[in-house]
Amino acid sequence: MRLSDLDDREELGGGGPPRVVYEPRGAHRALMLCRDTEVAAVGRAGSGKTLAACWKLHLTAMKVPGLRALMLRATHVSLTATTLVTFQRQVVAASLTDGTVRWYGGSEKDPPAFRYANGSEILVAGGDRPEKFLSAELDRIFVDEAVEITLDLFETLISRLRGQAATYQQIVLATNPSHPQHWIKQRADDGNLTMLTSTHRDNPAYVNLDGTYTDAGHAYMEKLDALTGVRRQRLRDGRWTAAEGVIYEEWDPAVHMVDRFEPPAEWPRIWGVDFGYTNPFTVQWWAVDPDGRLWLYRELYWTRRTVDQHARDILRQVTDGGGKWIEPKPTAVVCDHDAEGRAVLERELGLTTVPARKQVGEGIQAVQARMRQAGDGRPRLFLMRDTLVERDPQLVEARKPLCLADEIPGYVWDKDRDGKVKEQPSKEDDHGCDTMRYVIAHVDLVAKTKVSSPAGRAAGRSGSAAGRYGRPLGGVTAGRSRR
Repeated sequence: MRLSDLDDREELGGGGPPRVVYEPRGAHRALMLCRDTEVAAVGRAGSGKTLAACWKLHLTAMKVPGLRALMLRATHVSLTATTLVTFQRQVVAASLTDGTVRWYGGSEKDPPAFRYANGSEILVAGGDRPEKFLSAELDRIFVDEAVEITLDLFETLISRLRGQAATYQQIVLATNPSHPQHWIKQRADDGNLTMLTSTHRDNPAYVNLDGTYTDAGHAYMEKLDALTGVRRQRLRDGRWTAAEGVIYEEWDPAVHMVDRFEPPAEWPRIWGVDFGYTNPFTVQWWAVDPDGRLWLYRELYWTRRTVDQHARDILRQVTDGGGKWIEPKPTAVVCDHDAEGRAVLERELGLTTVPARKQVGEGIQAVQARMRQAGDGRPRLFLMRDTLVERDPQLVEARKPLCLADEIPGYVWDKDRDGKVKEQPSKEDDHGCDTMRYVIAHVDLVAKTKVSSPAGRAAGRSGSAAGRYGRPLGGVTAGRSRR
């Protein structure tokens, strides 16, 4: 279907011929014509839903003078690294070249935006920077990877749909499926949101009109076919499904994920490390607040680099160009039991390491306890958004987890050949979860073994975070480590 075939004249206008041809199929065609206020383009990974939503936003801005729209993702960093790239390269490139659209980088007063010659404007923002759009009066909103935003943010966005352009008001969500209790699914089930489900047949880059795969489609499907468990069901099969036998049932991104902030300098730091080469090498930077809560504020999750290369990457995050530390040194660097890896890491970092307490059952219970709400109604464990030092392109291409938050929903108990659940986790995409467990076991389990008297226990409960978690680590002799 060509744009000229569309009968949505209010949106697409009846003027001259479009300068480009976009041929949406199936659910994407339905999205182009849908006028419902709340609509979600949901489907398998690679089905083209983000591209379709971007095209609808761009075409509306071209054809409706004075349109005011917003393109958003949960965080500003994720927006600029993904959605914005798709929009610039595959949708608006020709218009940027001929001047019909120009990019405005933003100011203290106004957010960044694509500004159109007809007076239309598409603001771009992350959900972690709501001040950039809270005062806006909008006609259209597009939220990419919408399962990442909270219901509260969604309802805030809905309240911004009060623009004055000559078109209907609408918020479009694009997303892969998540668990069945997600607010998007529940909102659709309750009849408050229109859900349009796409398949790979809707993406002409991957599937021909006769249903056969293109070369790119064959290559992409091989990657999806290699997925397992809940990630396969959601990304390949497009199902709203919960992981069977999920270990951290207490995990709730709306509760445990928070916007990024700089931990105060007085909060002690603990690092966790899990070695890997083919599998991800993971480093997690945790801060401990005065109440003993743990906050993940930085994360390295990367494949196919050696330990010495990772060490240099680590130092770049914590020191300036002259080698001076720009944040507190860790009180502990808790590592997997790889003697060679620990020796190299110690030599390169100039820090001692401690071997992780690896009792899996006890460690998992300690993590579960921290995820549960404490007496004040808050958990004792938080993950900040946008913790990654950088995104591993090989993991992106393979549709594998990119960080701890990606792993947790699919971290499940292993099964035997008869399908009986074992008392051990599956060793699939567990590297970040292992690292988190090492850190929490070091804080909550090792600390317990050091308490030898009621007086000591009382002091442990009432002492400062710095007192409980020790002093920053100093230098070590090259190649040596504490065992």
